[in-house]
Amino acid sequence: MILGTPLSASATRLLMLGAGELGKEVLIAAQRLGVETVAVDRYADAPAMQVAHRSHVLDMTDPEAILAIVKRERPHFVVPEIEAIATSALAAIEALGLATVVPSARAVRLTMDREGIRRLAAEELGLPTSPYRFAGTLAELEEAAIMLGFPCVIKPVMSSSGKGQSIVRGATELALAWQEAQTAGRVGSQRIIVEGFVDFDFEITLLTVRSAFGTTFCAPIGHRQEAGDYVESWQPQPMGEAALRQAEKMAELVTDNLGGRGLYGVEFFVRGEDVIFSELSPRPHDTGLVTLASQRQSEFDLHLRAILGLPIDPGFRRPAASAVIRGKDLGWGPEYSGLEEALAVPESDLRLFGKPTASKLRRLGVGIAGADAVEEARKRARRVAAAIIISPVS
Repeated sequence: MILGTPLSASATRLLMLGAGELGKEVLIAAQRLGVETVAVDRYADAPAMQVAHRSHVLDMTDPEAILAIVKRERPHFVVPEIEAIATSALAAIEALGLATVVPSARAVRLTMDREGIRRLAAEELGLPTSPYRFAGTLAELEEAAIMLGFPCVIKPVMSSSGKGQSIVRGATELALAWQEAQTAGRVGSQRIIVEGFVDFDFEITLLTVRSAFGTTFCAPIGHRQEAGDYVESWQPQPMGEAALRQAEKMAELVTDNLGGRGLYGVEFFVRGEDVIFSELSPRPHDTGLVTLASQRQSEFDLHLRAILGLPIDPGFRRPAASAVIRGKDLGWGPEYSGLEEALAVPESDLRLFGKPTASKLRRLGVGIAGADAVEEARKRARRVAAAIIISPVS
């Protein structure tokens, strides 16, 4: 691999579609290797825009807008970060030879939509999953819920961070869950997935890296969610050797089918020695923010190295944890205090994402900490997050 000089004719250029906190960390990793970076999102001053060489605001569900910006910027790599992207534009980028889509247009199309990845995993590859149905109307949702039973989980087919997700415990809650899925997902008027409730011991994210050197797994990441959104994660998640091997086998099977190079975040439910496929993201995973402390190469470094064809070596260092700093409805330009107390926690670190607006429960930062044992790391990370005070602009 030959890397050029940013802002010169020889530059190696990477364009990020979606400029949130995960994209920000990828672009920071790219900047360290001298890659010229472009951040694109639907709103101005998004986190990754703050560290990119250039940025653009556009409707990423508009294929013509995506094609126009790719033709203008002439990137070598187009890296999607969010779900609400016109995947037809990505296919056109590949067909026209304009850039390499990471991991590939097909992988993005199948994984950005829960229906695509669930049908691939369960119906084509035969992986064990929760029982499920898809619905395009409230009547279809009611029929699906009766078939699967209560409680059940309802999610928009296109959303992230728990947006639009509900746990429904009875038929009277279905109409409200349908409305929530239609208004809080990435796009409106979309189909939903109804999942039978899985009684599991814990959930894991298995970061799976496809590179020129084969498939590499990171140590399993445990995580806890509230309202479908991750609030803390830790690495490693203790689990049986047989279950871990099963998870790795399943992750390799599905990512081999999707192909391309880059990091996939593959989620599983674990119950004893049984492993049940849940979801998959074709990019760094929010729960993987813990790798900023736990590994020599974070998930963001690994994603970039895989994209560029460079050697992969996660290099697990020591147990670590992350805890989310969530917003209140404070509007534009919030202020943060308590940093001295937060960073006085042993082995602590902090990421404030720089999101321009603080809204209720929005993920605005994350506390990170290491320790000799996972439970102590979790306590430390929670102390870091709890110390941060978010206030409206003075």
